[in-house]
Parts: sequence; C-alpha cells; structure tokens
Amino acid sequence: MLAPRLCWGCGGPARRAEPLCRFCRLGLRRLPAEPVPLAGVAVWAPVAYEGAARELVRALKFRSAAGVADAMAAQIVAGAPAGLLEGGALVPVPLQPRRRRRRGFNQAFVLAERLAARAGLPVSDCLVRRGRGATQVGRGRAERRTGPSGTIAARTPPPARALLVDDVATTGATLAACARALRDAGASEVVALAFARTPGR
Repeated sequence: MLAPRLCWGCGGPARRAEPLCRFCRLGLRRLPAEPVPLAGVAVWAPVAYEGAARELVRALKFRSAAGVADAMAAQIVAGAPAGLLEGGALVPVPLQPRRRRRRGFNQAFVLAERLAARAGLPVSDCLVRRGRGATQVGRGRAERRTGPSGTIAARTPPPARALLVDDVATTGATLAACARALRDAGASEVVALAFARTPGR
C-alpha cells in the first residue's frame, strides 16, 4: 500500500493499473498499420519487440505477471486494422505441456482471453503441441526458422476464420506451424496477432 507501483520498462513509478510509466509508454515504437507476411502468414502487431515492449513480454512470460496482458490486449485492439477483429475466433498458440506445467499458464491463452473481453470474440483453444519441448528462446535465427520442436495439431475442429494469438512474433516459424495445422484441420482463413514483432521481419 505504501510502495508506488513500478514500471516494468524502467523500474520507475507508474500509475495505478498501468504496467508502464508515461515515458516508456510513449517510447514504444509503433509498427505499420497493415499486417506483414511472415513465414507465409499475415501477421499484425502494434509495437516493435524492443525496449519496454520486450520487458512486458518477459514480465508476462517469465515472471507470471498476468496483469500486463490486459495492457497488451488494449494496444492490439486500439491499433488493429479495420476489419481484422471482426468475425472468427481467437486461437492461442499452444505451449508444450511440460513448459505449461512448469510455468503454470500459457501466456498466449491469457492474452487471447484479454483480447476476447475487449474485442467481443470467442476463444478457440483448439491447438495442441506434442513432442520435444525445446524452447525457441535462445535458439539462433536459422534454428528458429526450422520451426518449433515437436508437432502442432488441431485437437478439435478449428474456426473457419482463425485469429492466431501470441505474445511476440520473431521469425514466424511457430505461427506458420500453427497455421498449417489449422488449415489441415479445415480453417479457411488464418491471420496472426501478436503484441510485439521483431523489427525488420
């Protein structure tokens, strides 16, 4: 009660219910308004994966700071291109079961739930990941581009229009694997949403 809320970006004071201070929030680098092709998938993210945006992703993924997901979802909804969030269902990128047990949650699912609340769309948790659980974190770009370890498949019928949701898009290999699984299971349209994307990709 006595300590001020701290900014995830710089560690300075932040307003109540805000994960970033005003300075870090204004410092987020905005990305183009239209989706970009990444590994064969149209991907849209509002901000670049750097600075304070990178720290928010790390806070959600590695520090169990689920509360930052609402601010991330707000950024996605506020800047989304016209029509992108109309129709279809949000499909979170699945987490390898062992990692999910260790972490206690899937950050993509938490983000999808916050997006659902703001955009009025349903969540379809229809994808599952099986096999080896090597993380993409720490792998070189060439290794990342080969895709995630193990396999990704649809465990239930996917929505016709699937909006893939992940916290960050880097090479797009994981999103591409998810898109293939969704199309193989019957999805007719797949686009991807992320809070942040690696610049230049």
